[in-house]
Amino acid sequence: MTKISPRFVLGQNKILIGNDDGWAVAAIRAQFNALANTGYDVVLSCPAINLSGTGSLSSPPMIVLIPCEFDTCPILSPAEGSNASDPRLNYVNGFPVDAIEFGISTLAPELLGSAPDFVVSGPNVGNNLEVLITSGTVGAASAASRAGIPSAAFSGSSDSLSQVSYTTLDSDPTSTNTNASNIYATLTLKFLDALLSDIIPGPILPPGISLNVNYPAITNCPNEIDFQFVLTRLIADSSATDVETCGTTQLPAESDVVATEGCFASVSVFDATTLLDVDAATQGAVLNRLSVFLKCIPSS
Repeated sequence: MTKISPRFVLGQNKILIGNDDGWAVAAIRAQFNALANTGYDVVLSCPAINLSGTGSLSSPPMIVLIPCEFDTCPILSPAEGSNASDPRLNYVNGFPVDAIEFGISTLAPELLGSAPDFVVSGPNVGNNLEVLITSGTVGAASAASRAGIPSAAFSGSSDSLSQVSYTTLDSDPTSTNTNASNIYATLTLKFLDALLSDIIPGPILPPGISLNVNYPAITNCPNEIDFQFVLTRLIADSSATDVETCGTTQLPAESDVVATEGCFASVSVFDATTLLDVDAATQGAVLNRLSVFLKCIPSS
C-alpha cells in the first residue's frame, strides 16, 4: 500500500518528473528520491541524454543510436525504457517535451493509475531567468500545462549544480553538487507541500499557466532552512501593474531576487503558450494559494 503523507491532500499526490539534462543526472535523481521517500507517488520521464537548450522542440522518439547519458543504456536500446530495478525511472529518446508527454499519456496511467496531479520539471542544472524560450526544462513544464496538468519548472544555480551522474550522490556525498542537489530537492518538496495543500480550496493553478522557480547558489546558503521564496515576474516592467504584495504593485524581476544578498528563491507566474508574464489577476490566484508560504525581501 502506498504511504500517504499527511502534509498534502489525498488525490493530489501523483507527481511526474521531467527535465532537459537527462534521466541520469544527479540533480533529477535527488529530486525523485526526495519526493518518493516522503510519500508522493512519483514517476520520472526524462530525455535519454542531455538536451539542454532545446526549448519546446518535439519529434517522435527513436531507437537509441548513441548510448544514454553516463552509459546508462546501450546503443540499439528501445526508444523508451526504464531502470531495470525501478520501473518508475524512465528515459525517452526524444526531446524534453516528448518525454513529459509520454509520461502523461503512458507512464502515469500505467504506474500511477491515472494522469499526474502535478508535473515537476527539474531542477535544471543552471538558472532559467527572464528568457524561457530556449529552456527544455521550461518547455516540458509548459507542455504539461497546455495538456491540462499544473506544473512548475525548477532551476538551480550552475555555481552549485553540475552535469554529473546520479552515482555521485553516493560516491561523492559531500561534494557541492550533491549538497546542492539535496538542498534544492528538499526546497522543491517544501514548495509542493505548500502548493498542493488543501488549506486553500480550488484548482492548484489557473489553467494555461506554469511557474518558474529559481534557486540561488548554496555558497552562502548551506541549509534548506536558509531559503525563502519570493513572488516575482520574469522581466522587470515599470509600466505593468502586478498583484499587490509586500506593499507594492510592482513585483521584482526574478533575476534581481536570485542575485539579492541572502537566500531568496524566485517564483514567477508565466503563460505556458507565450512564455511571458501574466496579468495581476492570474498572479493573484497563485499568491492566494501560497500567501502563507511566500515572503518579502527585506527593505534596505
